[in-house]
Amino acid sequence: MGLKKLMQQFLKFGVVGVVAFAIDYGILMLLSRGLGMNTLLSAAISFTLSLIFNYVASMRYVFTHRADISRRREFVVFVILSAIGLAINELCMWGGTALLGEGALEVTLTKLFATAVVMVWNFFSRKRWLDGGGNAG
Repeated sequence: MGLKKLMQQFLKFGVVGVVAFAIDYGILMLLSRGLGMNTLLSAAISFTLSLIFNYVASMRYVFTHRADISRRREFVVFVILSAIGLAINELCMWGGTALLGEGALEVTLTKLFATAVVMVWNFFSRKRWLDGGGNAG
């Protein structure tokens, strides 16, 4: 894949990621700030819900289905890679809130950092293990 196509794919990934982040962040703030739930539990729930959106959108608009794996296996691999992403997210959220605190600004800054780290993991791991190399959506 040429650099231009890779950049186009990464931009599509970015658009899907922005929407997934809005879902993730909105639910995180609703649960942790609005309902007073534990920040780490709220982060896990919001991350998981945004994951569902992300799978559907990523496999429709960013990556192409690999012919050598079934949709079921594709989803399982996506979930495994995302579970690793969740672990990275939770580690970042734990470290960031332990270091900065749990105020709204601190949680936001921590979440932005966690999102950037997880985004890099998600793109390159999905590109490696899920992308069939064709033109998506």
